[in-house]
Amino acid sequence: MSVAAERGVSAAQVALAWLLRRPAVTSVIIGARTEEQLADNLQAADLRLSDSEQARLDAVSALPLLYPYWHQAAAASDRLSAADLALLAPHLAK
Repeated sequence: MSVAAERGVSAAQVALAWLLRRPAVTSVIIGARTEEQLADNLQAADLRLSDSEQARLDAVSALPLLYPYWHQAAAASDRLSAADLALLAPHLAK
């Protein structure tokens, strides 16, 4: 079941709320075409996703690593720097 359905809100509200909690995102652009869409989108400002909801959304939207990063994670995971780990830690086998 989707986060939006569980919360009883629109998918657009969840998407906007999720984006606002992403690192380095300071604002989002609302592309509403109707007054109803605008009113719905603005409600995202008050929607607070739980950490588990945020993690679920992060997981389903995660992009696969591109080369050379997947190679680093697979072949050099024992000698990654702090900078490498900032990107690769979520992709390392647990």
